[in-house]
Amino acid sequence: MDHLESGKQQEMHFPMMENAEYQRAQKQEIKIGKEQGLDVSVYANPEFNWLQMEQIRMGLKDNVNAAVYANPKYSYETMRQVRLGLYSATDLMPYVKRGFIEEDLEEIRLALLNRLPLDQWIKDDMCAPQIREIRIGLCEELDISPYADSRYNWMQMQEIRLGLEKKLDVSVYTNYLYSHAQMREIRLGMEAGLDVSIYDSLVFSATDMKEKRQEIINKKRSSGHTEEKPVKENESANKSFLESHRKNEFVISIEENGNKAYAYIPWVPGNMVTKEDIYHDLERREIVYGIKHDAIADLIDKKRLNEKILIAEGIPAQRGEDGWFEFFVRLDLPRIPAPLPDGSVDYVNIEAFEMVDEGEKLAVYHRAQKGISGKNIYGESIHGENGTEKKPLRGVGFTVADDGVTYISKMNGKFEYTAGRITITNVLVVRENVTAVTGKLEVDGSVYVVGSISSGGYIKASGDIIIEQNVETAKLIAGGNIMIKQGSCSKNDCFIEAGGEVSGSFFEAVNISAGGNVKANYIMNSNINTMGKVVVSGSKGVLLGGTIRAVRGVDTYNLGNRLHIKTILDVGRNELYDRRQMEYERDRDKLLKELEGLEKQRDKVLALCAAGKEVPEEIQRKIYAAIEVEGQRLADLDGESSKLANLTDQVMTEPVYVRGRAYEGSLIIINAIKYMLPAEVKRVIFKLKNKHFLMLSF
Repeated sequence: MDHLESGKQQEMHFPMMENAEYQRAQKQEIKIGKEQGLDVSVYANPEFNWLQMEQIRMGLKDNVNAAVYANPKYSYETMRQVRLGLYSATDLMPYVKRGFIEEDLEEIRLALLNRLPLDQWIKDDMCAPQIREIRIGLCEELDISPYADSRYNWMQMQEIRLGLEKKLDVSVYTNYLYSHAQMREIRLGMEAGLDVSIYDSLVFSATDMKEKRQEIINKKRSSGHTEEKPVKENESANKSFLESHRKNEFVISIEENGNKAYAYIPWVPGNMVTKEDIYHDLERREIVYGIKHDAIADLIDKKRLNEKILIAEGIPAQRGEDGWFEFFVRLDLPRIPAPLPDGSVDYVNIEAFEMVDEGEKLAVYHRAQKGISGKNIYGESIHGENGTEKKPLRGVGFTVADDGVTYISKMNGKFEYTAGRITITNVLVVRENVTAVTGKLEVDGSVYVVGSISSGGYIKASGDIIIEQNVETAKLIAGGNIMIKQGSCSKNDCFIEAGGEVSGSFFEAVNISAGGNVKANYIMNSNINTMGKVVVSGSKGVLLGGTIRAVRGVDTYNLGNRLHIKTILDVGRNELYDRRQMEYERDRDKLLKELEGLEKQRDKVLALCAAGKEVPEEIQRKIYAAIEVEGQRLADLDGESSKLANLTDQVMTEPVYVRGRAYEGSLIIINAIKYMLPAEVKRVIFKLKNKHFLMLSF
């Protein structure tokens, strides 16, 4: 924050500053989230480092429930694994709560992705390499019970698994007191067909076992000599020597639900895997489709060791394309004004709406396509799901042609498309200035004025009002939005009332009441009451003079000026908020009375029926339907009231945002708590903390 003016620094008192909380990288993640339209309140917490913020933001962007892992105590790698799991509807949070860390979670996620029965085998004290051995064994469809025990380290588990793959009696060496090296010597002996009982004892070290195994091999080799055929004896001896040193270690893993098979040959001294070994194992596993013979040949001939090679691949099933709408009307109309070089926005050149003519084709629906079946590496057919059909478009002002897929406008008017709903409404185009002489304009629809409004002009519309030029003395009432492209200037005798948003280049001495946001490049000496937010853009933008009541807060470049013109900001749970909640309460009381009357009628009907008297079914049906409708209205009303309360709670994270300068004398009220700014400050956020004002620099 800038220093205070000279001479005032010692005598002025400011709230606590928290500069260190918002580092550059953290602010960048919050900024990106806002630009992407995300609810950054989930991670706009200085306790998160920027890497954690990034993982939460990525989850929010991809529409997964990032809130489940938005906890500062989780590392960003843990968050990453949980996020990746959510993409495939895999919930890793139970494992996080059990104490598994990021490397463990990756192995768990891969196992669950392949629908392996992992939970019955893993224990809380297992680490990632142990879980990996269990996962590989399950993929190989082995009976992993001999080694799925946390008393074994992962290398012991691996030796037992390799024995199981070779169909050995691993019980000979599953004593967990054996080291992995001892297990290895016993396994190699069993693979070579040796009598390992000579050395499978804990009294022998791994080195002793290796020596004894070699002695047995040498004895077998020497016992094969004969006198009659020395040449063949030598050949036999050589063969025995090679066979005794030959190893045959490889792994074939099945992935993607049986759609791919990979071969992995580790580098081990004497390891000599052949094509026949690979094909034999494929046959054993009944893998018959999509075998890549060239890949197998390349694997063996070029000795591609320690490398995972795809050796069989099925044809994945293809889901049919979902149904979709092709629109012939612009949906990407730039309703947000373009930014200008100074940071302000261009309200003059914005296109407020799209016009359509009667009989104009609006959209065509393309039906969903059927899925295409595939085949896995076992030769089994995989069903391809059909695409999903979309619901028909809803709305007013259009009709559907006989083909059932073509949407056509029924009238000339303004086209709007929101959340699967088309709305075409009447638009009155006024091609002259509106004055007192023009008379009152009251329209069931929208009004588009090509000129200006001055000298007592009056417009009331159920839809939007768009003014191409400016507004002076006038009264504008709209059920929707009001846009004044070149702004409004009066002597406090201009009144603007909108159910939605009010926007314009500027507002000077104007009275505005809005259900949505109020936006401009500067606002001076105006009285504004909005259930939304007041936004003033641009490096020259200023919010100066008057009283601004905004439930959702204020975002301005400059606040007040050096002349100390009184500027009042009243945000959050203010008079407007209280009034709206009182309206909800009145409406609720009214609905309760109506519901009580209906329930009394229902009770009378039930009493008559119990007395054996007939009550027409139609009357009973109407009463029950009315009770259901009123009950739904009551629930909706409670939902709106709760939503408003929750909204103001969210707003309080950054209720007043000043991007430039905030001048002395500005009065800021947040949730009825007042603070008069004693001196000029720069680039600050005003908020409450424990019912005390706080300023954060940014």
